Amino acid sequence: MTKSASEGPLRSEGAGNEAREGQERSAIGSHIGTLNEKPLHAALKSWYSRPGDQLEVRVDNFVIDIVRGEQLIEIQTRHLYAIKRKLTVLVEAHPVRLVLPLAQEKWILRVAEDGTSVLGRRRSPRRRSIEYLFDELVSLPRLLLHPNFSLEVLLVQEEEVRVRDDSVNWRRRGWASSERRLLDVLGQRIFERPADLLALLPSGLPDAFTPVDLARATGQPAWLARKMTYCLREMRVLEAVGKRGRSNLFGRVT
Repeated sequence: MTKSASEGPLRSEGAGNEAREGQERSAIGSHIGTLNEKPLHAALKSWYSRPGDQLEVRVDNFVIDIVRGEQLIEIQTRHLYAIKRKLTVLVEAHPVRLVLPLAQEKWILRVAEDGTSVLGRRRSPRRRSIEYLFDELVSLPRLLLHPNFSLEVLLVQEEEVRVRDDSVNWRRRGWASSERRLLDVLGQRIFERPADLLALLPSGLPDAFTPVDLARATGQPAWLARKMTYCLREMRVLEAVGKRGRSNLFGRVT
């Protein structure tokens, strides 16, 4: 991205000082926004930005990843609950787009304790389909009800670097996740209103269905189907219509 230079001579020494101070403030804001930035986040920001975008701009006491005209764009690689307050405040005065990557394909790179010696690389059997957005969206399901908010999901190919560390949890078998890297962007989906998410439900579902029915129809685990029904109900496009045994029945709101 290129920066536009000021045209013509400075009119006064005071104007020159103001320009320099503005540049310094911009540099400081950019530096603050990139402190502790992870490789995946930095790569997505670079991939997503266009000529003319402003990066790491302070708006309403928040540092914004990308400002594109009037639109504020935030990239969050995981844990949406961490920016719930930020998004909730910003949408009251600005159009906000949240960009969420889902690893449709993941490679695992294992390195030694020195952090550089590669011990092996393999493709993970886990593939996160578009439905996995509900696993994160469960933290702020009602935000899509706001007309200023939109969600863009990027289906990505990523690489996770794991470092040998015998002190980590036994479930990890001595491997600690060090960082995630972007390999490629495979697809994009934009959701601007709850009805766009409701369209992810299979057309063959009955008028009244349980989360188990939804899990079978989508091929997703039951825990994810429960999060899907919860989010869509909070968005007011699904409603509880009864019971089947101990399970709630849900139907589309007409």
